[in-house]
Amino acid sequence: MGLTALKPDIALYQPDIPGNTGTILRFAACLGLNVNIIEPAGFRLDDKNLKRAGMDYLELASLARHTSFTTFERWRKGENRRLICLTTKAANPYTAFEFQSDDIILFGRESAGLPDDVHNLADARLTIPMIEGARSLNLALSVSMVMGEVVRQVG
Repeated sequence: MGLTALKPDIALYQPDIPGNTGTILRFAACLGLNVNIIEPAGFRLDDKNLKRAGMDYLELASLARHTSFTTFERWRKGENRRLICLTTKAANPYTAFEFQSDDIILFGRESAGLPDDVHNLADARLTIPMIEGARSLNLALSVSMVMGEVVRQVG
């Protein structure tokens, strides 16, 4: 599985939950989006829960694995692509941002989000607005909401 032509990519920073990643891979396969997994993940990519959530769509998924954030960042910079981080620590809503066709949209770990050093490398930090007191949304749901807006904007 390799990445397809230049379009907005999904990047998952050290995902923890195989079911979420499987759901995201299925979603991305259906929309023709690339997924980058930045390791280490909290599970093996042959995990039965990942396969169950991804169903037979995993074969259609365009997936790249990066052994570390350093490896991912070296690849991203070599491709000259913007890094857009989704985080609960941002103030700007994703719906007010102008996405580009070569953006990489980075989502943090389910258990811990993104570390500060990764935040500091982002070209933009965005959030999904929620009511006061709500901490976060499910990762797969967050990816689908944001990438739906990205696809709407860039086609």
